[in-house]
Amino acid sequence: MLLIAMAIRVKTTRRKVFETDAQTRVIGVLGGRLSDEGSLLDREMNGALSAFLKKSKFKGEFGTHTIYSNEDVQVVFLGLGKRRGHTLEQVRLAGVKLAQLADSLAAREVTCENFLAARLGKKEASYALAEGLLLGGYRFDKYKGESAESKVRFVIAQGFGPAVEKAQQVAAGVYLARDLVNEPPNVLNPAELARRAEKMARAEGLEVRVLGPAEIQKMGMGAYWAVAQGSANEPRFIELVYRPKGEVKRRVALVGKGLTFDTGGYSLKPADSMKTMKGDMSGAAAVLGAMQTIARLQPPLEVRAYVAAAENMISGHAYRVDDIIRAFNGKTIEVLNTDAEGRLTLADALAYASSQEPEAIVELSTLTGSCVVALGRQIAGLFSSDEPLARELQKAAAAAGEKVWQMPMEEDYRKLLKSEVADLKNIGNRWGGSIQAALFLSEFVSVPFVHLDIAGPAFVENAADNPHGPAGGTGFGVRTLVSWLTSD
Repeated sequence: MLLIAMAIRVKTTRRKVFETDAQTRVIGVLGGRLSDEGSLLDREMNGALSAFLKKSKFKGEFGTHTIYSNEDVQVVFLGLGKRRGHTLEQVRLAGVKLAQLADSLAAREVTCENFLAARLGKKEASYALAEGLLLGGYRFDKYKGESAESKVRFVIAQGFGPAVEKAQQVAAGVYLARDLVNEPPNVLNPAELARRAEKMARAEGLEVRVLGPAEIQKMGMGAYWAVAQGSANEPRFIELVYRPKGEVKRRVALVGKGLTFDTGGYSLKPADSMKTMKGDMSGAAAVLGAMQTIARLQPPLEVRAYVAAAENMISGHAYRVDDIIRAFNGKTIEVLNTDAEGRLTLADALAYASSQEPEAIVELSTLTGSCVVALGRQIAGLFSSDEPLARELQKAAAAAGEKVWQMPMEEDYRKLLKSEVADLKNIGNRWGGSIQAALFLSEFVSVPFVHLDIAGPAFVENAADNPHGPAGGTGFGVRTLVSWLTSD
Protein backbone atom coordinates (compact mmCIF):
# COMPACT_ATOMS: atom_id res chain seq x y z
CA MET A 1 0.00 0.00 0.00
CA LEU A 2 1.33 3.43 -0.96
CA LEU A 3 1.33 5.56 2.16
CA ILE A 4 0.74 9.31 2.02
CA ALA A 5 2.37 11.24 4.86
CA MET A 6 -0.20 13.08 6.96
CA ALA A 7 0.53 15.67 9.61
CA ILE A 8 -2.88 14.93 11.13
CA ARG A 9 -3.82 11.46 12.32
CA VAL A 10 -7.28 10.48 13.48
CA LYS A 11 -8.55 7.64 15.66
CA THR A 12 -11.65 7.01 17.76
CA THR A 13 -12.51 6.07 21.31
CA ARG A 14 -15.73 4.71 22.76
CA ARG A 15 -15.44 6.99 25.76
CA LYS A 16 -17.00 10.43 26.07
CA VAL A 17 -14.87 13.54 26.32
CA PHE A 18 -15.23 13.86 30.09
CA GLU A 19 -14.24 10.20 30.53
CA THR A 20 -10.85 10.62 28.86
CA ASP A 21 -7.67 11.84 30.51
CA ALA A 22 -6.51 13.87 27.50
CA GLN A 23 -4.73 17.07 28.42
CA THR A 24 -6.27 18.88 25.43
CA ARG A 25 -9.98 18.44 24.70
CA VAL A 26 -12.39 20.10 22.27
CA ILE A 27 -16.06 20.76 22.91
CA GLY A 28 -18.69 22.55 20.89
CA VAL A 29 -20.60 25.73 21.64
CA LEU A 30 -24.02 26.20 20.04
CA GLY A 31 -25.94 29.43 20.33
CA GLY A 32 -23.66 30.58 23.13
CA ARG A 33 -24.25 27.41 25.20
CA LEU A 34 -22.15 24.34 25.84
CA SER A 35 -22.95 21.20 23.88
CA ASP A 36 -24.24 18.18 25.78
CA GLU A 37 -20.71 16.73 25.85
CA GLY A 38 -19.39 20.07 27.04
CA SER A 39 -21.95 20.17 29.83
CA LEU A 40 -20.83 16.73 31.06
CA LEU A 41 -17.21 17.85 31.09
CA ASP A 42 -18.23 21.07 32.83
CA ARG A 43 -19.91 19.03 35.57
CA GLU A 44 -16.69 17.05 36.06
CA MET A 45 -14.81 20.34 36.35
CA ASN A 46 -17.23 21.80 38.91
CA GLY A 47 -18.68 24.43 36.59
CA ALA A 48 -15.34 25.93 35.53
CA LEU A 49 -16.20 25.80 31.84
CA SER A 50 -19.62 27.44 32.07
CA ALA A 51 -18.15 30.13 34.31
CA PHE A 52 -15.39 30.79 31.79
CA LEU A 53 -17.87 30.87 28.92
CA LYS A 54 -19.99 33.45 30.71
CA LYS A 55 -17.03 35.59 31.64
CA SER A 56 -15.47 35.49 28.16
CA LYS A 57 -18.80 36.32 26.47
CA PHE A 58 -17.91 33.81 23.75
CA LYS A 59 -21.00 33.44 21.52
CA GLY A 60 -19.89 30.41 19.54
CA GLU A 61 -20.22 31.85 16.05
CA PHE A 62 -19.36 29.17 13.54
CA GLY A 63 -15.63 28.56 13.18
CA THR A 64 -14.57 30.81 16.06
CA HIS A 65 -12.81 29.48 19.13
CA THR A 66 -11.52 30.33 22.56
CA ILE A 67 -9.39 28.34 25.01
CA TYR A 68 -9.68 27.65 28.74
CA SER A 69 -6.68 26.18 30.51
CA ASN A 70 -5.45 25.38 33.99
CA GLU A 71 -2.58 23.28 35.32
CA ASP A 72 -4.26 20.01 34.35
CA VAL A 73 -6.23 20.55 31.16
CA GLN A 74 -6.64 22.70 28.07
CA VAL A 75 -10.18 22.95 26.71
CA VAL A 76 -10.89 24.37 23.28
CA PHE A 77 -14.37 25.83 22.78
CA LEU A 78 -15.24 25.58 19.09
CA GLY A 79 -18.15 27.63 17.81
CA LEU A 80 -20.75 25.60 15.89
CA GLY A 81 -23.13 28.49 15.26
CA LYS A 82 -26.84 28.30 15.94
CA ARG A 83 -28.50 25.48 17.83
CA ARG A 84 -30.47 24.23 14.82
CA GLY A 85 -30.16 23.67 11.10
CA HIS A 86 -26.78 21.97 11.08
CA THR A 87 -25.36 19.92 8.18
CA LEU A 88 -22.56 17.42 7.74
CA GLU A 89 -20.66 20.01 5.75
CA GLN A 90 -20.55 22.17 8.88
CA VAL A 91 -19.07 19.24 10.79
CA ARG A 92 -16.50 18.81 8.02
CA LEU A 93 -15.63 22.50 8.17
CA ALA A 94 -15.34 22.30 11.96
CA GLY A 95 -12.75 19.57 11.42
CA VAL A 96 -10.85 21.78 8.98
CA LYS A 97 -10.82 24.58 11.54
CA LEU A 98 -9.50 22.28 14.25
CA ALA A 99 -6.75 20.98 12.00
CA GLN A 100 -5.68 24.54 11.27
CA LEU A 101 -5.48 25.17 15.02
CA ALA A 102 -3.35 22.07 15.63
CA ASP A 103 0.05 23.78 15.68
CA SER A 104 -1.11 26.46 18.12
CA LEU A 105 -2.52 23.92 20.58
CA ALA A 106 0.96 22.68 21.49
CA ALA A 107 -0.34 19.15 21.99
CA ARG A 108 0.56 15.83 20.38
CA GLU A 109 -2.88 14.36 21.09
CA VAL A 110 -6.26 16.09 21.16
CA THR A 111 -9.58 14.52 22.10
CA CYS A 112 -12.66 16.14 20.62
CA GLU A 113 -16.33 15.40 20.82
CA ASN A 114 -18.08 13.88 17.83
CA PHE A 115 -19.80 17.11 16.88
CA LEU A 116 -23.56 16.90 16.36
CA ALA A 117 -23.51 13.09 16.20
CA ALA A 118 -26.80 12.86 18.10
CA ARG A 119 -28.51 14.97 15.43
CA LEU A 120 -26.74 13.89 12.25
CA GLY A 121 -25.79 10.31 13.04
CA LYS A 122 -22.72 8.84 14.74
CA LYS A 123 -21.36 7.23 11.57
CA GLU A 124 -22.00 10.25 9.36
CA ALA A 125 -20.63 12.80 11.83
CA SER A 126 -17.52 10.70 12.45
CA TYR A 127 -16.79 10.56 8.74
CA ALA A 128 -17.32 14.26 8.14
CA LEU A 129 -15.25 15.31 11.15
CA ALA A 130 -12.37 12.95 10.33
CA GLU A 131 -12.37 14.05 6.70
CA GLY A 132 -12.32 17.71 7.69
CA LEU A 133 -9.44 17.15 10.10
CA LEU A 134 -7.42 15.37 7.44
CA LEU A 135 -8.16 17.79 4.62
CA GLY A 136 -7.46 20.80 6.80
CA GLY A 137 -4.17 19.30 7.99
CA TYR A 138 -2.62 19.03 4.53
CA ARG A 139 0.69 20.81 3.90
CA PHE A 140 3.01 20.90 0.89
CA ASP A 141 6.40 21.98 2.18
CA LYS A 142 8.85 19.45 0.70
CA TYR A 143 10.83 22.21 -1.02
CA LYS A 144 11.20 24.41 2.05
CA GLY A 145 14.51 24.42 3.87
CA GLU A 146 12.98 23.14 7.07
CA SER A 147 9.58 22.23 8.46
CA ALA A 148 8.78 22.51 12.14
CA GLU A 149 5.44 20.80 11.78
CA SER A 150 4.85 17.85 14.10
CA LYS A 151 2.27 15.12 13.83
CA VAL A 152 -0.90 15.65 15.84
CA ARG A 153 -3.31 12.85 16.67
CA PHE A 154 -6.99 13.71 17.06
CA VAL A 155 -9.17 11.27 18.97
CA ILE A 156 -12.90 11.45 18.25
CA ALA A 157 -14.85 10.63 21.38
CA GLN A 158 -17.66 8.13 20.76
CA GLY A 159 -16.56 7.95 17.14
CA PHE A 160 -17.38 5.29 14.56
CA GLY A 161 -14.16 3.57 13.59
CA PRO A 162 -15.03 2.23 10.11
CA ALA A 163 -16.22 5.67 9.01
CA VAL A 164 -12.95 7.23 10.15
CA GLU A 165 -10.97 4.56 8.31
CA LYS A 166 -12.86 5.33 5.09
CA ALA A 167 -12.25 9.04 5.59
CA GLN A 168 -8.53 8.32 5.87
CA GLN A 169 -8.53 6.41 2.57
CA VAL A 170 -10.46 9.17 0.79
CA ALA A 171 -8.20 11.86 2.25
CA ALA A 172 -5.15 9.91 1.09
CA GLY A 173 -6.53 10.10 -2.45
CA VAL A 174 -7.02 13.85 -2.07
CA TYR A 175 -3.48 14.20 -0.71
CA LEU A 176 -2.11 12.35 -3.72
CA ALA A 177 -4.00 14.65 -6.07
CA ARG A 178 -2.89 17.77 -4.19
CA ASP A 179 0.72 16.64 -4.14
CA LEU A 180 0.72 16.05 -7.89
CA VAL A 181 -0.82 19.45 -8.63
CA ASN A 182 1.53 21.27 -6.28
CA GLU A 183 4.71 19.81 -7.78
CA PRO A 184 6.62 22.32 -9.91
CA PRO A 185 6.47 21.69 -13.66
CA ASN A 186 10.23 21.15 -13.94
CA VAL A 187 9.72 18.11 -11.69
CA LEU A 188 6.32 16.81 -12.76
CA ASN A 189 6.52 16.49 -16.53
CA PRO A 190 4.46 13.88 -18.43
CA ALA A 191 7.00 11.10 -17.92
CA GLU A 192 7.17 11.77 -14.17
CA LEU A 193 3.39 11.87 -13.89
CA ALA A 194 3.29 8.47 -15.61
CA ARG A 195 6.01 7.13 -13.33
CA ARG A 196 4.06 8.15 -10.23
CA ALA A 197 0.87 6.70 -11.65
CA GLU A 198 2.66 3.41 -12.27
CA LYS A 199 4.12 3.39 -8.76
CA MET A 200 0.71 3.99 -7.21
CA ALA A 201 -0.98 1.42 -9.44
CA ARG A 202 1.49 -1.32 -8.60
CA ALA A 203 1.30 -0.54 -4.89
CA GLU A 204 -2.51 -0.73 -4.96
CA GLY A 205 -2.90 -3.73 -7.27
CA LEU A 206 -4.23 -1.84 -10.30
CA GLU A 207 -3.48 -2.76 -13.88
CA VAL A 208 -1.42 -0.09 -15.62
CA ARG A 209 -0.25 0.64 -19.15
CA VAL A 210 1.78 3.65 -20.31
CA LEU A 211 2.25 4.56 -23.97
CA GLY A 212 5.00 6.75 -25.41
CA PRO A 213 5.17 8.93 -28.55
CA ALA A 214 5.49 6.16 -31.13
CA GLU A 215 2.56 4.21 -29.69
CA ILE A 216 0.41 7.34 -29.37
CA GLN A 217 0.95 8.13 -33.06
CA LYS A 218 0.45 4.52 -34.12
CA MET A 219 -2.93 4.46 -32.35
CA GLY A 220 -4.06 7.46 -34.42
CA MET A 221 -4.29 9.97 -31.57
CA GLY A 222 -3.51 12.87 -33.87
CA ALA A 223 -5.19 15.60 -31.79
CA TYR A 224 -3.29 14.61 -28.65
CA TRP A 225 -0.01 14.27 -30.53
CA ALA A 226 -0.43 17.69 -32.16
CA VAL A 227 -0.46 19.34 -28.73
CA ALA A 228 2.36 17.22 -27.34
CA GLN A 229 4.81 17.41 -30.24
CA GLY A 230 6.11 20.89 -29.44
CA SER A 231 7.72 19.96 -26.13
CA ALA A 232 11.11 18.41 -25.44
CA ASN A 233 9.32 16.46 -22.67
CA GLU A 234 7.62 13.53 -24.36
CA PRO A 235 3.93 12.75 -23.79
CA ARG A 236 2.67 9.71 -21.95
CA PHE A 237 -0.76 8.12 -22.30
CA ILE A 238 -1.71 6.50 -18.99
CA GLU A 239 -4.33 3.77 -18.59
CA LEU A 240 -5.29 2.27 -15.22
CA VAL A 241 -7.81 -0.49 -14.58
CA TYR A 242 -9.46 -1.54 -11.33
CA ARG A 243 -11.27 -4.87 -11.43
CA PRO A 244 -13.36 -6.05 -8.47
CA LYS A 245 -12.79 -9.52 -7.09
CA GLY A 246 -16.45 -10.53 -7.39
CA GLU A 247 -19.33 -9.71 -9.68
CA VAL A 248 -18.99 -6.59 -11.82
CA LYS A 249 -22.15 -4.51 -11.37
CA ARG A 250 -21.11 -1.72 -13.71
CA ARG A 251 -18.25 -0.72 -16.03
CA VAL A 252 -17.32 2.96 -16.02
CA ALA A 253 -14.45 5.15 -17.17
CA LEU A 254 -12.74 8.24 -15.77
CA VAL A 255 -10.80 10.69 -17.93
CA GLY A 256 -8.62 13.52 -16.59
CA LYS A 257 -6.93 16.36 -18.41
CA GLY A 258 -3.17 15.94 -18.02
CA LEU A 259 -1.42 19.12 -19.20
CA THR A 260 1.54 19.26 -16.83
CA PHE A 261 2.24 22.77 -18.10
CA ASP A 262 0.45 24.99 -20.58
CA THR A 263 2.09 28.03 -22.16
CA GLY A 264 -0.78 28.41 -24.60
CA GLY A 265 1.51 27.43 -27.46
CA TYR A 266 1.78 29.98 -30.24
CA SER A 267 -1.48 31.50 -28.95
CA LEU A 268 0.74 32.46 -26.04
CA LYS A 269 -0.73 33.20 -22.62
CA PRO A 270 0.13 36.47 -20.83
CA ALA A 271 2.78 36.01 -18.14
CA ASP A 272 0.32 36.31 -15.25
CA SER A 273 -1.91 33.64 -16.76
CA MET A 274 0.94 31.12 -16.73
CA LYS A 275 1.51 31.34 -12.98
CA THR A 276 -0.84 28.49 -12.09
CA MET A 277 -0.46 26.38 -15.22
CA LYS A 278 1.33 23.63 -13.32
CA GLY A 279 -2.23 22.93 -12.15
CA ASP A 280 -3.55 22.29 -15.65
CA MET A 281 -3.30 18.58 -14.88
CA SER A 282 -5.69 18.82 -11.92
CA GLY A 283 -8.23 16.63 -13.69
CA ALA A 284 -5.63 13.90 -14.14
CA ALA A 285 -4.56 14.28 -10.50
CA ALA A 286 -8.16 13.89 -9.31
CA VAL A 287 -8.61 10.77 -11.40
CA LEU A 288 -5.39 9.21 -10.08
CA GLY A 289 -6.29 10.10 -6.49
CA ALA A 290 -9.74 8.58 -6.92
CA MET A 291 -8.27 5.40 -8.43
CA GLN A 292 -5.99 4.96 -5.40
CA THR A 293 -8.96 5.25 -3.06
CA ILE A 294 -11.15 2.97 -5.19
CA ALA A 295 -8.44 0.30 -5.14
CA ARG A 296 -8.54 0.41 -1.34
CA LEU A 297 -12.32 0.55 -0.88
CA GLN A 298 -12.96 -2.11 -3.56
CA PRO A 299 -16.49 -1.34 -4.81
CA PRO A 300 -18.12 -3.91 -7.15
CA LEU A 301 -17.47 -1.90 -10.32
CA GLU A 302 -14.86 -2.09 -13.05
CA VAL A 303 -13.24 1.33 -13.31
CA ARG A 304 -10.87 2.39 -16.07
CA ALA A 305 -8.95 5.65 -15.98
CA TYR A 306 -7.25 7.50 -18.83
CA VAL A 307 -4.84 10.43 -18.85
CA ALA A 308 -3.30 11.95 -21.99
CA ALA A 309 -0.33 13.66 -20.33
CA ALA A 310 1.52 16.35 -22.28
CA GLU A 311 3.02 19.83 -22.23
CA ASN A 312 1.81 22.62 -24.52
CA MET A 313 5.01 24.42 -25.49
CA ILE A 314 6.52 26.54 -28.25
CA SER A 315 9.21 25.19 -30.58
CA GLY A 316 9.89 24.51 -34.23
CA HIS A 317 7.88 21.32 -33.79
CA ALA A 318 4.85 22.90 -32.10
CA TYR A 319 1.45 22.85 -33.74
CA ARG A 320 0.12 26.06 -35.27
CA VAL A 321 -3.04 28.02 -35.84
CA ASP A 322 -4.67 26.86 -39.10
CA ASP A 323 -3.34 23.30 -38.75
CA ILE A 324 -5.85 20.53 -39.46
CA ILE A 325 -5.46 17.42 -37.33
CA ARG A 326 -7.22 14.07 -37.20
CA ALA A 327 -8.49 12.59 -33.92
CA PHE A 328 -8.66 8.96 -32.82
CA ASN A 329 -12.27 8.60 -34.00
CA GLY A 330 -11.41 9.94 -37.46
CA LYS A 331 -12.86 13.43 -37.12
CA THR A 332 -10.77 16.30 -38.40
CA ILE A 333 -10.24 19.49 -36.41
CA GLU A 334 -9.18 22.93 -37.61
CA VAL A 335 -6.97 24.61 -35.02
CA LEU A 336 -7.93 28.25 -34.51
CA ASN A 337 -6.31 28.69 -31.10
CA THR A 338 -3.42 26.61 -29.75
CA ASP A 339 -4.41 27.60 -26.20
CA ALA A 340 -7.58 25.54 -26.60
CA GLU A 341 -5.34 22.50 -26.33
CA GLY A 342 -6.92 20.61 -23.44
CA ARG A 343 -10.00 19.70 -25.46
CA LEU A 344 -7.73 18.27 -28.17
CA THR A 345 -5.92 15.93 -25.78
CA LEU A 346 -9.25 15.02 -24.21
CA ALA A 347 -10.82 14.36 -27.62
CA ASP A 348 -8.50 11.42 -28.17
CA ALA A 349 -8.66 10.23 -24.56
CA LEU A 350 -12.47 10.30 -24.64
CA ALA A 351 -12.68 8.64 -28.04
CA TYR A 352 -10.36 5.88 -26.87
CA ALA A 353 -12.28 5.47 -23.60
CA SER A 354 -15.52 5.21 -25.60
CA SER A 355 -14.02 2.51 -27.81
CA GLN A 356 -13.67 0.31 -24.71
CA GLU A 357 -17.47 0.46 -24.33
CA PRO A 358 -17.96 1.53 -20.71
CA GLU A 359 -21.49 2.19 -19.49
CA ALA A 360 -20.59 5.79 -18.59
CA ILE A 361 -17.68 8.22 -18.72
CA VAL A 362 -16.94 11.03 -16.27
CA GLU A 363 -14.24 13.47 -17.32
CA LEU A 364 -12.62 16.25 -15.28
CA SER A 365 -10.61 19.13 -16.66
CA THR A 366 -9.46 22.65 -15.97
CA LEU A 367 -10.91 23.51 -19.33
CA THR A 368 -12.20 27.08 -19.60
CA GLY A 369 -11.78 30.45 -17.98
CA SER A 370 -15.36 31.22 -18.91
CA CYS A 371 -16.55 28.62 -16.41
CA VAL A 372 -14.63 30.47 -13.69
CA VAL A 373 -16.26 33.72 -14.76
CA ALA A 374 -19.68 32.06 -14.54
CA LEU A 375 -19.29 30.09 -11.29
CA GLY A 376 -16.30 31.49 -9.41
CA ARG A 377 -13.57 29.70 -7.54
CA GLN A 378 -15.55 27.18 -5.49
CA ILE A 379 -18.01 25.68 -7.98
CA ALA A 380 -17.38 23.33 -10.90
CA GLY A 381 -19.54 23.31 -13.99
CA LEU A 382 -21.31 20.05 -14.79
CA PHE A 383 -22.25 19.40 -18.40
CA SER A 384 -24.17 16.37 -19.66
CA SER A 385 -26.85 15.41 -22.15
CA ASP A 386 -27.64 12.36 -20.02
CA GLU A 387 -29.87 13.57 -17.19
CA PRO A 388 -29.83 10.36 -15.08
CA LEU A 389 -26.01 10.36 -15.06
CA ALA A 390 -25.93 14.10 -14.35
CA ARG A 391 -28.19 13.56 -11.32
CA GLU A 392 -25.92 10.76 -10.08
CA LEU A 393 -22.91 13.08 -10.13
CA GLN A 394 -24.82 15.96 -8.55
CA LYS A 395 -25.94 13.70 -5.71
CA ALA A 396 -22.41 12.35 -5.26
CA ALA A 397 -20.91 15.85 -5.16
CA ALA A 398 -23.47 17.03 -2.61
CA ALA A 399 -22.70 14.04 -0.37
CA ALA A 400 -18.97 14.70 -0.70
CA GLY A 401 -19.23 18.40 0.10
CA GLU A 402 -17.94 19.53 -3.30
CA LYS A 403 -19.96 22.12 -5.19
CA VAL A 404 -21.08 21.56 -8.77
CA TRP A 405 -23.71 23.33 -10.85
CA GLN A 406 -25.31 21.88 -13.94
CA MET A 407 -24.81 24.03 -17.03
CA PRO A 408 -26.79 23.75 -20.27
CA MET A 409 -25.66 21.72 -23.28
CA GLU A 410 -27.28 24.13 -25.75
CA GLU A 411 -27.45 22.22 -29.03
CA ASP A 412 -27.93 25.39 -31.05
CA TYR A 413 -24.37 26.41 -30.09
CA ARG A 414 -22.97 23.32 -31.82
CA LYS A 415 -23.10 25.15 -35.13
CA LEU A 416 -20.46 27.55 -33.79
CA LEU A 417 -17.97 24.68 -33.94
CA LYS A 418 -18.53 23.93 -37.62
CA SER A 419 -15.51 24.49 -39.83
CA GLU A 420 -15.35 25.38 -43.51
CA VAL A 421 -12.32 23.15 -44.04
CA ALA A 422 -12.66 20.35 -41.46
CA ASP A 423 -15.30 18.50 -39.45
CA LEU A 424 -14.84 20.82 -36.46
CA LYS A 425 -12.87 23.80 -35.25
CA ASN A 426 -11.41 23.81 -31.78
CA ILE A 427 -13.04 27.08 -30.68
CA GLY A 428 -16.23 28.95 -31.51
CA ASN A 429 -16.82 32.50 -30.35
CA ARG A 430 -16.17 34.05 -26.92
CA TRP A 431 -19.78 33.86 -25.69
CA GLY A 432 -20.68 30.72 -23.76
CA GLY A 433 -17.19 29.33 -24.18
CA SER A 434 -17.55 26.63 -21.52
CA ILE A 435 -20.72 25.33 -23.21
CA GLN A 436 -19.03 25.23 -26.60
CA ALA A 437 -16.07 23.37 -25.08
CA ALA A 438 -18.42 20.77 -23.58
CA LEU A 439 -20.17 20.36 -26.92
CA PHE A 440 -16.79 19.88 -28.60
CA LEU A 441 -15.91 17.09 -26.18
CA SER A 442 -19.26 15.40 -26.76
CA GLU A 443 -18.28 14.92 -30.43
CA PHE A 444 -15.81 12.27 -29.26
CA VAL A 445 -18.02 10.29 -26.88
CA SER A 446 -20.47 7.54 -27.78
CA VAL A 447 -21.74 6.58 -24.30
CA PRO A 448 -23.45 8.50 -21.44
CA PHE A 449 -21.03 11.21 -20.44
CA VAL A 450 -20.46 13.91 -17.80
CA HIS A 451 -17.91 16.68 -18.23
CA LEU A 452 -16.83 18.51 -15.07
CA ASP A 453 -15.09 21.81 -15.76
CA ILE A 454 -13.07 22.24 -12.57
CA ALA A 455 -11.07 25.30 -13.70
CA GLY A 456 -12.38 27.33 -10.74
CA PRO A 457 -11.96 25.10 -7.70
CA ALA A 458 -9.00 22.91 -8.77
CA PHE A 459 -6.23 25.38 -7.90
CA VAL A 460 -6.53 28.48 -5.73
CA GLU A 461 -3.95 31.16 -5.00
CA ASN A 462 -5.86 32.41 -1.95
CA ALA A 463 -6.61 30.00 0.88
CA ALA A 464 -9.93 31.79 1.43
CA ASP A 465 -11.10 30.21 -1.82
CA ASN A 466 -10.49 26.69 -0.48
CA PRO A 467 -12.76 25.94 2.49
CA HIS A 468 -11.15 22.50 2.92
CA GLY A 469 -7.47 23.34 3.07
CA PRO A 470 -4.62 25.66 2.14
CA ALA A 471 -3.88 27.50 -1.10
CA GLY A 472 -2.58 25.52 -4.06
CA GLY A 473 -3.99 22.32 -5.47
CA THR A 474 -7.27 21.38 -3.79
CA GLY A 475 -7.76 17.82 -5.05
CA PHE A 476 -11.24 18.85 -6.15
CA GLY A 477 -13.13 15.98 -7.73
CA VAL A 478 -11.55 13.08 -5.83
CA ARG A 479 -14.28 12.99 -3.21
CA THR A 480 -17.07 13.38 -5.76
CA LEU A 481 -15.72 10.50 -7.85
CA VAL A 482 -15.30 8.25 -4.81
CA SER A 483 -18.79 9.16 -3.58
CA TRP A 484 -20.21 8.30 -7.01
CA LEU A 485 -18.30 5.04 -7.36
CA THR A 486 -19.05 3.78 -3.85
CA SER A 487 -22.70 4.82 -3.57
CA ASP A 488 -25.31 2.08 -3.21
